Amino acid sequence: MKKIFTLCVVFQSSRVLLGMKKRGFGEGRWNGFGGKIKDGETIEEAMRREMHEEAGVKIDSAEHVGILDFEFSEQDGSASLGEILTVHIFRVDSFTGEPRESDEMKPQWFDIADVPYEIMWPDDKYWMPLLFDGKKFHGKFVFGKGDVVREYSIDEVQKI
Repeated sequence: MKKIFTLCVVFQSSRVLLGMKKRGFGEGRWNGFGGKIKDGETIEEAMRREMHEEAGVKIDSAEHVGILDFEFSEQDGSASLGEILTVHIFRVDSFTGEPRESDEMKPQWFDIADVPYEIMWPDDKYWMPLLFDGKKFHGKFVFGKGDVVREYSIDEVQKI
């Protein structure tokens, strides 16, 4: 079964806004902002809704920069066995409002040089540098037990 998600990474100068996930899938990890697409929503509508719900800001402009497929080859509580999550990655450079904590996320700014990869999903260290360099990409990650990346591929692309 395939599920579609969005993920926003917000930039301001040389820093990035991440959120500490407070509950649910990914709890206890720093991440971008996003989630599931609701029935009748476009990917962009879901991205904007999730960003507002999780961090209290409205996106002025966003660029669709990546698509990543995540497969969970062994079940250990993170996702169902064989489930594929397709995540559409957006880079946000302009927004309105002040980031605020929600029930689900606690936002915090990080210098790009100090992104806390050790407290993030283990795949982030592979694709985030492409995002920081303004690249577009497609990729696939296969996770094993303990959310270990068992295999991956990532390619730079010209357009999404």
